Amino acid sequence: MIKRLREEFECIFERDPAAQSFWEILTTYPGVHAILVHRLTHRLWAGGFGWLARLIAYFARWWTGIEIHPGAQIGRRFFIDHGMGVVIGETAVIGDDCTLYHGVTLGGTSWKRGKRHPTLGNFVVIGAGAKVLGPITVGDGARIGSNSVVLKNVPPGATVVGIPGHFVNPDRQAQEARRQAIATKIGFDAYGMTADMPDPVAHAINHMLDHIHTLDEQVEALKQSMQKHGIEIDKPPLPELERCQLEQGEEK
Repeated sequence: MIKRLREEFECIFERDPAAQSFWEILTTYPGVHAILVHRLTHRLWAGGFGWLARLIAYFARWWTGIEIHPGAQIGRRFFIDHGMGVVIGETAVIGDDCTLYHGVTLGGTSWKRGKRHPTLGNFVVIGAGAKVLGPITVGDGARIGSNSVVLKNVPPGATVVGIPGHFVNPDRQAQEARRQAIATKIGFDAYGMTADMPDPVAHAINHMLDHIHTLDEQVEALKQSMQKHGIEIDKPPLPELERCQLEQGEEK
């Protein structure tokens, strides 16, 4: 029991840099409270005490703002960050090491009995406000972007964004990763700014980052070509962007 509890808490330290201590997690994290109560209500549900399980789950919903049906099957090291507005339906199945953010719904699309809710594999991350609906399967390691609506199966390792949800092109993922790396170097956080967003400012900044990347490659190729022809460059190399930022900060 203590070992399982410690395991649940240690995964939070890995995924939430704001976590300071076990005591803080135990006393101030509604996601933890909801999961601990669900471990109890699920056992009661499986043991035939359905009404009691639903009653306790009802009070947990009032207490934490998180609604988890006692029938839902949840794996180990499950983390609900922030938590408010999360809804997990009766026939939902969640694997190990999954993370859900606030406002996520694992809901059903049918009034018929039986399997109505999603099945998540291991290491799945679902962003804030996303809706995953119906008896679909989300594969291991998949990522679902904030506010997305997913109605179809998601293969392992895929990233889904948008309404309705669509897969992010791998080439676009590489491009966005490159842009983010450059943005981080120059001190700009492009959080939430993707090519799918109709934001003209973000679009212009993304093109600027692409231009900087291409320019860097051309300058490096030019230097190598000059050195091959015996032309030495007296000028010192360009300073790293991280060093420039540090020196500017010290001057301030």
